[in-house]
Amino acid sequence: MKILITGGAGFIGSNLTEYFLNKGYEVVCFDNFATGHRHNLKNYLGNTQFTLIEGDIRNLEDCRKAVVNVDYVLHQAALGSVPRSINDPITTNDVNISGFLNMLVASRDEKVKRFVYAASSSTYGDSVGLPKVEEVIGKPLSPYAITKYVNELYADIFSRTYGLETIGLRYFNVFGRKQDPNGAYAAVIPKFVMQFMKYESPVINGDGNYSRDFTYIDNVIQMNELAMLSQNPEAINTVYNTAFGDRTTLSELVEMLKENLSYLDPKINSVEVVYGPNRAGDIPHSLASIAKAEKLLGYKPEYSIKRGIKEAVDWYYDNLKEH
Repeated sequence: MKILITGGAGFIGSNLTEYFLNKGYEVVCFDNFATGHRHNLKNYLGNTQFTLIEGDIRNLEDCRKAVVNVDYVLHQAALGSVPRSINDPITTNDVNISGFLNMLVASRDEKVKRFVYAASSSTYGDSVGLPKVEEVIGKPLSPYAITKYVNELYADIFSRTYGLETIGLRYFNVFGRKQDPNGAYAAVIPKFVMQFMKYESPVINGDGNYSRDFTYIDNVIQMNELAMLSQNPEAINTVYNTAFGDRTTLSELVEMLKENLSYLDPKINSVEVVYGPNRAGDIPHSLASIAKAEKLLGYKPEYSIKRGIKEAVDWYYDNLKEH
């Protein structure tokens, strides 16, 4: 079977690429390298089962080329980051909505079996109830959140109107190997790890009591595979929380990172943590109910935050200490 992974050079996309190549699938990676990295793909370039298509989801013809003879699409390509969307809502909209629509149209026309896409926990917006259940959302709090909600609406329409099977995975704070620690919009875990390794004080936005359902990459890979292959008719044309189902405050997270890194470099133990102002568009607390995915997809996440942090820290320490 042939899988197209859009954004396949990015953090989640490159992990999916590696996993499915190892399982014997033919994998097409489609990326414009705006946020993805060539070094994430270097191990696969000689693999006869792997094809790299350089292009942009904002260009419909590029999308059409990418989906030729594809069975399944795992759509990861997007411009992430709430602050980036606040600084530049137009580009976020172009990539995340127009690009998404192009991929749906190309997939529909090529008659792909199923379109599995990265949705987002940001869709819950100002909804205060915990844990978050798929059927209850609030108003979006950022341009990024709006784009990810619109993706769900478009996917639903394409399922109803054109018969394209779609499944959305609302990712909750995914972390793990290959996540980029650099750049203005780096995710919190690799950014903090990099700062600790340089003996710099990480800055927590707010008082450290905001909490997140941090989700290790291998749980996300499991969800993508289940969503792609599920034969349960009830499981299709809907959205799922993709998380572990537990929450950790930012202060607890930093302590966990510091403790794991201090085993590898005792000097890190003396690095102080700094607290700054809250960030615009941030939701205070995030915790997923994973009951729907457990029931309809048979999801069983194997990596708790503690197990995931240990794996991630070991990977970063081995791969980043020379940078």
